Amino acid sequence: MNPDAIKELLLYSLAFNYAILMIWFAAFSLAHDWMYRLHSRWFNLSAETFDALHYAGMAVYKIGIIMLNIAPLVALWLVF
Repeated sequence: MNPDAIKELLLYSLAFNYAILMIWFAAFSLAHDWMYRLHSRWFNLSAETFDALHYAGMAVYKIGIIMLNIAPLVALWLVF
């Protein structure tokens, strides 16, 4: 695989992952009460714990995007 193909793959992966993150945030923001009711049936969570779990999940996902998509892409741009 040549570097240009890897760059293109990383760009598509970056766009796809940020789309997932935005959809997650939009669903969390717009359907918060419905999601909380759904999950509170299965787990004994307070609203604050539910919010903290989603906020932490989004933060970890974003860090993963940065480490696995953006950092290699920047490295390839600097080398090639």
